[in-house]
Amino acid sequence: MKILLWHVHGSWTDAFVRGRHEYLLPVLPGGGPWGLGRAGRDWPASVREVDLASLDAAEVDAVVLQRPQELDEVARLLGRRPGADLPAVYVEHNTPKGNFPNTSHPLADQTSIPLVHVTHFNRLAWDNGSAPSLVVEHGIPDPGQLYTGELPELGVVVNEPIRRGRVTGTDLFPAFASVAPLQVFGMQTEGLAAATGIAESRLTPRGDLKTLELHRELAKCRVYIHPMRWTSLGLSLLEAMHLGMPVVALATTEAPRAVPPEAGAVSADIDELLRCARRLVANPEEARRRGAAAREAALERYGLGKFHHRWDEILADLGSKSGHRHNEPLDERILVPARERKTP
Repeated sequence: MKILLWHVHGSWTDAFVRGRHEYLLPVLPGGGPWGLGRAGRDWPASVREVDLASLDAAEVDAVVLQRPQELDEVARLLGRRPGADLPAVYVEHNTPKGNFPNTSHPLADQTSIPLVHVTHFNRLAWDNGSAPSLVVEHGIPDPGQLYTGELPELGVVVNEPIRRGRVTGTDLFPAFASVAPLQVFGMQTEGLAAATGIAESRLTPRGDLKTLELHRELAKCRVYIHPMRWTSLGLSLLEAMHLGMPVVALATTEAPRAVPPEAGAVSADIDELLRCARRLVANPEEARRRGAAAREAALERYGLGKFHHRWDEILADLGSKSGHRHNEPLDERILVPARERKTP
C-alpha cells in the first residue's frame, strides 16, 4: 500500500516506516511541522518525500492522521475526504490535556475513522465516544544490548524539562541528584542545573544527541530514571530498556505495564524510588541483572516485528473496506471540534 503520513513524531515514525509498505511524507522547502519529509533520516528507499500540491491523489491508498488539522489539509490538497473516499486511521500519541478524565477526543463520536492509541492508558484516558478505538503498542528498532553502566550516575532523557516542569518531573531532579549525579539528555536542557538549584557537579546537560550517540552515551549510566508524571509513554524509556538498562520509574500512565518489577522499581513513592536508585548505583551486578530483565521484557512486548504485524492487519482491513467507501457520505461528526462537544 501507498500510505500518506506527516513526519510528526520522529521516533514513532522511525519505527512505522520500516514496514513493508510505501510511505509518502509531505515535504516543504522550509520544512517545519507540515513539511519535514525524511529530515535526513537514514530510512529505507520505500520512504518517499512528496509535494502534496502536485501529488496524484489516486496514488494514495490510505492516510495515517496524527493531528486533527490534517483532516482538512488532506481534503483540501487531494480532493479526497479521509474516512469517506480515502481510507484513514487516526493515531493518538498523547494523553489528554486539561479536563481529565472528561476530555473528548477530537474524533470522538464518529465512526468513519478508527482511533489507534499507542498505549492502553491513552485509550482509557480519552473519551472516545462511539468512535472505533484500539491499541497498537510501540515498536522499537532494537539498538542492541549496549549497556555498560560504567558510570555511577543516573541517566534521564527528556525534552524541554525547564518549560514542562512538573509534567516531566523536573521538580524531582534535586532528590535524584542527591543519590547520584544526573546526566540529562534531550532538547533544551541548557541551564537546567541553575533552574533546578542543583550544583553543576551533580547535573550535566547533554543536549539533543543523534540517536546512535544518545544510545551509546546513555548506556554508560548505571540507572535510567523515568520521572514523567503525565506522558503517553516516553519512547526513551523503551529504548533504555532495549539497551539493557535498569529502570526506576514513576508509577504513572503506562509505565506500570511497560516496566516489570524485576527490571528495577516502579512506584508512586518517591522515597522508595530513591532507595532503589541508590542501591542500584552501589551494586553494579544487581543493576546489570535488572537491566537484562528490562531488555527481555522490552523485546517481548515492544519488538518491531510485533508492531509491524499489528499495523499490517489494520492497514489490510482499511484496504478491504476502500472499495465500498468511495463516495460514501462523510460522518460529519468528525468535523465538530472537541471544544464544542459537551462533556459530563
